[in-house]
Amino acid sequence: QAQLVESGGGLVQAGGSLRLSCAGSGRTFSNYVMGWFRQAPGKEREFVAAVSWSGGSTKYADPVKGRFTISRDNAKNTVYLQMNSLKPEDTAAYYCAAGRSSWSQSQLVGLYNYWGQGTQVTVSL
Repeated sequence: QAQLVESGGGLVQAGGSLRLSCAGSGRTFSNYVMGWFRQAPGKEREFVAAVSWSGGSTKYADPVKGRFTISRDNAKNTVYLQMNSLKPEDTAAYYCAAGRSSWSQSQLVGLYNYWGQGTQVTVSL
């Protein structure tokens, strides 16, 4: 059974950094678009970043541009999200996802087939 498992979340002060990892198992995700999404309490799940199957193309939501970096290691079946200059408004549960949507639609929640269970990121003042 295919699974995605996130790790690396935690509590950090504003201005700090965290690196999230998402390890795939049960199948190879090397030919999938991989994305990171987040959901704060009372809010809808929102797009954060996506990386193409080769890693050659990336896409970011405006609030995280210049602060977050998505990358992948297909040999390890793993995708990463490096988060720098964290702000309290980045506080949310972060989810990784895998899908075969077209690259132009990779920001859409509904087009992803596999989801992890989420990891909590809390940024304090």
